[in-house]
Order: sequence, then structure tokens, then C-alpha cells
Amino acid sequence: MPVSDQAFVTLATNDVYCQGALVLGQSLRNQRATRKLVVLITPQVSTLLRVILSKVFDEVIEVNLIDSADYIHLAFLKRPELGVTLTKLHCWTLTHYSKCVFLDADTLVLANIDELFDRTEFSAAPDPGWPDCFNSGVFVFQPSLETHGLLLQHATDHGSFDGADQGLLNSFFSSWSTADINKHLPFIYNLSSNTAYTYSPAFKRFGSSVKVVHFLGPTKPWNYKYNPQTGSVLEEGSGLANQHQTSFLNLWWKIYQHSILPLYGSFQVEEEHASPGHSAGIRELYTKPAVGSSQPWPAEGPSEQTVVTDDTPPSPKGCHSEDTIGWPELETSAGVRCDPLSPPSPQCADSSETQTSS
Repeated sequence: MPVSDQAFVTLATNDVYCQGALVLGQSLRNQRATRKLVVLITPQVSTLLRVILSKVFDEVIEVNLIDSADYIHLAFLKRPELGVTLTKLHCWTLTHYSKCVFLDADTLVLANIDELFDRTEFSAAPDPGWPDCFNSGVFVFQPSLETHGLLLQHATDHGSFDGADQGLLNSFFSSWSTADINKHLPFIYNLSSNTAYTYSPAFKRFGSSVKVVHFLGPTKPWNYKYNPQTGSVLEEGSGLANQHQTSFLNLWWKIYQHSILPLYGSFQVEEEHASPGHSAGIRELYTKPAVGSSQPWPAEGPSEQTVVTDDTPPSPKGCHSEDTIGWPELETSAGVRCDPLSPPSPQCADSSETQTSS
């Protein structure tokens, strides 16, 4: 039975992470989640993506980093480096829900996880890098304006030891490692997607029980090329091999191709962003593959659909902003595969603003 006063919550701070949020939301739908689905977005998310998000999520809620409340404004002014962290803390303001489960936008749900609502605040899984700390990619929380205020005050007074939400939350919920073992979620609820490479025997033994996969690190599923004809990502020659388990990447892309891309329909938007000087939207490319081409996208209809965002000032020549999802290779000669979601050029890795993700 649906439970209307509880929710799964995620956060998307830009159009790129909206793609991850969409796949996450659809994966929850596929697993017959009985709770509401909520996505928090920032003003930087384009109008088009808001519409698409509303097709998957029950609520699309915009949150501002600098709120009208003085304590939020002061916290931001004193510690501006905690911008994304403060944004994530807005999930505690969802007081029309009695309990929520937060999932980062770079997670993927493989099985029903409604049982997490039987847990109490603050339940989370150990971080694989330092198990005495929890990973903040999946956690159970109880919305409360009082807790929200205390978290903001803690951020103002103490900051975050890792510069992100995970350090702040571990500092605030500092008794997690010792106080109550029942608040330690099993690793299957927040499995690092590279576990198959770091501890393969355990993955072989317990991998079939995994319920939530977390694509940790700077490389995300949308950074890979994907061939729909083979149903597999293209890792060879990409420099991305062995960063994530291929089977998990393929699952992410299968949902993206079959459930998310169709939502865009015939949208054709060139200027859809709230920020001045920023363009975002959907561009349909009607480039037909050459006869005999190994082009992965089907020949009928548009060869690909691409979410395009262009920052101002533009990226250096030859670079793509990391806030761009899809830099299509338009060559369609035999042996060339178009990639709707291609990774940014390496030389741009340090010049792009990205959503902090644990």
C-alpha cells in the first residue's frame, strides 16, 4: 500500500545531475516503491528538465542556497565553500513527510528498498574508504526544522572536514560509529560500484543481494559511450575501464535509453536556463548513419537525443564543460559510434563546476 507521508528524496543541482536523478527515480518506480518520490533542484536547473523530472517524481521542489531566513544567509556568507552542502541540507525542511530516505543522484536501485523506512534517523552504510564514517549517499532521516537549523549552525561553526556534506554529516551525527549498530545499514544498500575490482571474492559471494549501487568518484555512468544494439557501454580506449562494474553501467544505461530518453519526445529547446548567459535544453540530431555503419543508435527517427548546456564564459577551445551532457560525434562513417553522453576533455576537468556527490 502506498504511504503518502514518507518519501524517497534526491538532489540535482544542474541539468547533468538531473539525468542521474531521472534514472534513479525510474529505478525506484521499476522496483515498485510505495513511497513518494521527491527531487530537490536549484535555480540552475532548466525549465525543460523541470518538466521532465515531473514525469518521474511526485514532487519537484526548488531550493535556494541563500534563503530569506537570516541564519541561512549568514551561514552562506561565512562559509561560501559549503554551497552544495547547504543545499543538500534542505532535505530536512520537508516536514510534510514524517520520514524520508535520501539517495544521491548517482545511485541506482536494483531491488525494492521500502524496508529502509523501518530504520530510524540517522541510518547509513559505512563508507568503503573509512568504515568508521558513514557514506552520505544513502541515509534515513526525519525532516525537522529544528534539526535543519542545528545542521546549518554546525556548518557555520565547524565546517566540513572533507569540504562536502559527508564530512559535515559525520561530524554532526558523530555517535553513528559506536552508539547503535542498528543504524549501520548493510553494504548492499550502498554498494560502491567498483567493489567488483577492489574485493572480487566478496562481490562474487554477495553481489546478487545488492539493492543499491553507488557510482562513487568523478566518473559517472553518463560519462560513458553506450551502444544500444549490444546493450553495453564502450570502455575500450575510453580511459574509463575498471572504474565501475560494467554490468551496473549497462543497467543504468538500459533505464536511460528505454525510459528516460522517450520522455523528451519532440522537445526542441535552445534557451531553457534560468541563469543569464546560460543555454540549456534538448537538441534532436537528425543525422542518419551511413549504410553499413556500426552507428549504435537506431536508423529510424532522430539518431540521438542530446541534452546540451553551454556555459558563459565558454570552455577553452577543444574542451567541453562538465555541465554538458552529450557532445555528439556527428561522423557516421562505418566504424564510428555516436555517443549521446560523452565525457569531458581531460584538460577541462579542473575548470568545471560540478555537484558534490559522496
